[in-house]
This record gives sequence, structure tokens and C-alpha cells, in this order.
Amino acid sequence: MSLQQKAYAWIGSPVGVSLMDGTGTSGILCSVQGGSIYLIEYLYHTQFATKHYAFSQIRDIYPFPQCPQPQLLYQAKPMY
Repeated sequence: MSLQQKAYAWIGSPVGVSLMDGTGTSGILCSVQGGSIYLIEYLYHTQFATKHYAFSQIRDIYPFPQCPQPQLLYQAKPMY
């Protein structure tokens, strides 16, 4: 699947973005426009920023995995 196909498929989802320079970022993929993706990233405290990355800067885009389901150590039995 191409980067563009991945980007369109994951709009509105949390993603990790691997960049060509060896760094990466993560956030919610908001849109794809003009050869770039737009990502809302958390900065600090209550601040978020929308940043854009050109497809030429991106090595790959990965969706966040689902959270694992907690394992029950025992089954509670009704007390009646």
C-alpha cells in the first residue's frame, strides 16, 4: 500500500510517522492535502499543534495498535 493510500485510510486515527531523517512523530491524522499530511500533535500541558509533513519527508505511516485486553486472573462467582 502506498503512503498516500495509507494516509487516506487512516484519516481520523492515531498514527506514528517515521520520517526520512530518522526521527518520528505521532498524533491524530487529520487530513491529506496538496501532497502533505496534517497531524495534530500534543505539545505540553493543554497545548496541541497541527503540523504538516510532505510525503517526500515521510518514510512510512503506521496505525497505532489496539490496546491489549486485561487478563482476568480469576473469575468472580456470584454470591447467591
